[in-house]
Formats: sequence, C-alpha cells, structure tokens
Amino acid sequence: MTVLDTRPVAATAAPEQPAAYKWRWPALAVILSGSVMELLDATVTHIAGPTMRNDFGAGNAFIQWLGAAYILAMTAGLLTGGRLGDIVGRRRMFLIGMIGFTVGSLLCAVSVSPEMIIAARVVQGLFGAAMIPQGMGMMKEMFPPKELASAFGLMGPVMGLSAIGGPILAGWLVSADLFGTGWRMIFLINLPIGVAAVFAALRFLPKTPPIGGVKLDLPGAILASAGVVLMVFPLVQGQEHGWPAWSFALMAASVVTLVVFVAYEKRRAARGGDPLVAPSLFRKPAFLSGMAVGTVYFAAFGGVFMVIGLYTQLMLHYDPLKAALTGVPSSLGMIVGMIVAQSTQRFGRKVLLAGAVIMALAVVALLIVAEPGVTPWQLAPALLFVGLGSGMIMGPYFNIVLAAVDPQETGSASGTLTALQQVGNALGLAVLGTVFFGTGSAEITFAVAAGMIVVTFLVGLMLPQQARQDAEFVH
Repeated sequence: MTVLDTRPVAATAAPEQPAAYKWRWPALAVILSGSVMELLDATVTHIAGPTMRNDFGAGNAFIQWLGAAYILAMTAGLLTGGRLGDIVGRRRMFLIGMIGFTVGSLLCAVSVSPEMIIAARVVQGLFGAAMIPQGMGMMKEMFPPKELASAFGLMGPVMGLSAIGGPILAGWLVSADLFGTGWRMIFLINLPIGVAAVFAALRFLPKTPPIGGVKLDLPGAILASAGVVLMVFPLVQGQEHGWPAWSFALMAASVVTLVVFVAYEKRRAARGGDPLVAPSLFRKPAFLSGMAVGTVYFAAFGGVFMVIGLYTQLMLHYDPLKAALTGVPSSLGMIVGMIVAQSTQRFGRKVLLAGAVIMALAVVALLIVAEPGVTPWQLAPALLFVGLGSGMIMGPYFNIVLAAVDPQETGSASGTLTALQQVGNALGLAVLGTVFFGTGSAEITFAVAAGMIVVTFLVGLMLPQQARQDAEFVH
C-alpha cells in the first residue's frame, strides 16, 4: 500500500528538535512487520485462491471475494483509521490493529465455509486499516529529521521484497502442505509473527497521547464505503447469476450513494465540520482527472496480477509454487520501474505516460503469447515489462496529482488518493475477474486490461505536467 507524508517546505529556521526516541530503530522494525503482514495477506489469495475454492467446493466468485472483501474492508477502515489514531493514540491503535489482524488470520485459518473465511478476510482488512496509518505518524515523532529519510528509505526495499516473496511463500506453503494444513498455513504463519509483534510493540513503540479536537466523520465514511460496496458486489456476483435486474439496480444505487456522499461532505464543510474529503477538491478538474487515472490504473494493476495467477493455475495447470515463481519478473520489473521514475522525476507527467504505454504494450504481448503450453520463460519478458510500466506509473502518480491541490487541501487529498488505490484494486478484481470467468478467455481479459491502460494514458494527459516537490511518498 502507499503511505503519504505531506510536509510543507519550511520557510524559516526549524525550532530545536527534541531528543530522538531511544528505541526508534527497533520500533521501526515493529512498524515494518505490520506493513509486511498486511501486504502479504493482500496478495496471497491470488496464488492460493484456486486451491481454496476447490477445498470449499465454492464458485468462481469466491476467488474474487477473497481479495475484494479484504480490500473493501481495508478501504472502509482507512477512511477513519488515521483519525482514530489521533483520537485514542497511535501506539494504542497500532496494538488494536495488530491484535485484531492476528485474530482475523486465525479465523481465516480455521474457516469451515466460504462465508466464514470471507467474513474473516473482512476482519483482517478492517484491523489492518487500523494498524497501517499509525506507522507514519510514529516515525515522524521518533526520528530526527536527518534520520527520517533513511527510515523512510528502508520501507521501499522491505515492501519490494515482500511483493516478490509473498506470492512465492504462499505458493510454497500451499504446495508443501506442512503438517497437512494446505492453504491454511498462509494464514497460520501470521500467528507467531503477530504475537511477537504485539510484545515488541509494547516494549519499543513510544506512548503517543491522543490529539484533542479531532472528530470522526462516520456518516461520510459509511456513505463512501456503501457506494463502493454497492458497485463491487453486483460486479462480482452478477455474472454467476446471469446478470439479474438487481445487479444493475445496485450499481445505479452506488452512483446515487456517491452523489449523496459528495453533497453531504459539502454540507458538513459549510457548517464548519471536519469532512472526510475536502469539498473543494471536487471543483478541481486536474484532481478529478487524477482520481480517474488512479481508479482505472489501480483497477488494471490489481486485476491483471490476479488474472495472471488464475491463468497460470486454471488454464496452464501450473502448481501454486510454479505459478508464484512465474510472477517474479513482474515484481522485479515494478521495482526497476519505481527506480526509473525516481531518477527521471524531473520529466513529471511524461514518465507516467511512458509507463502507461509500456504497460499497455506488455499486456498486449501477454495476450499474444497466452497460448496452451506456454512456459514461464516465454511469459517472463512480457511480465517484466508489465511490472516496469506499472512501476513507472505508480512511482510519480501521487506527487503529480497532488500538484493540482492547494497546501491546505493536501492532507485530505492524500488520504483520498490512498483510499482510491484500494477502491481501484477492488474494482479490478471484480471487473477483470468477471471477464475472465465469464468468457473463459485469458486473451479477452488481457485485451480489456490493455484497454484500461489506454484509458489511463488518455486521461493522464489532463494531469499536471510537473510533480509536487514538497511531498514524500513511501511505497
């Protein structure tokens, strides 16, 4: 996931800084352990999903819901997780999130029905959203300015290694069937990590007092979450039920709910309240374009990697470990793409647009080589460039979109974009998963994904040309 830090450039000399927190580096390790757990569990079901479906005797929609339920719950929680940390204290909220996430993992591991594990995935997502936003705030409090960049810098490699190692670990655990646990071990492995992280958090994380005057916008969070669920649910379930009238009614209700959400946020702001999203953002065409780019890109990003996992297992009949290893080039390409984006940030929007072209062409290449009997080595070049293009889009995206907002809107805008990342992922799982299972064709699914990247390019032409220079992002 993406964590954002928006600090205005200092115009005057900074005041004398308090002494650095003694246990800051062990505390950073605790924070990273939570981020790694969350990232791993966001992706493991892409590999384990087919095995889990067979074990439960469930339908194809079950595989989509394994990811979508987690992401939707994460989105709903992220809308309020950061503010809850301000209200009750970041350390306490981190502990609540870590304990809840670990319990959710246990519930996933002992699930006996599709409904039970989907509910457990919701638990994981909600508590993960309570845990993750607290890390950034604690890091800014623990580290002196000279060390803060180094602390942030450690997150990139750790997240990158997790993105590569997570699917491989899932594939190995499912194939190894340790102690006869099968896929359940991908969740059981969280238990010792979670318990150790809780004790380490109690020992090393700084005690952070609550911040007075902060209020939750619960009605806004409920409206936004309901709008997304009303869109994703019929997209996942509609195909299995032959697209009944209720599926289209729910999608229409989603649009109405989101319109009501915007109206409510404007009214809350006019009354002097603290809205979830600053209404002024909806009057900025460049920011709205950024939201559109993010929704379509992250939908393509999340959906493509799910479909690759399904395609290699269900159509090419790779075992879970082989399927996971097949995806390694895309993860490596993404890391390279982010490095390229960082080193070429002076070109601003052009880097993002170049990434869209590379990713679209690479997905078309996947479409061409997706034939029976294709080997992982034959898929590797296309997957490498899918990842490369994706990294070049994701790397500058947040900074470029934030260039369209005023300084006082930065916090609201950054939170909106972070939540939008999760919404896009959920929509991608729903849309491309539905196309994949509905057509039974990887080629058609990749063609739709390529079209989504083309839309990303076209809408991206409306983004600000240069990135914002006073914000830092850790991926």
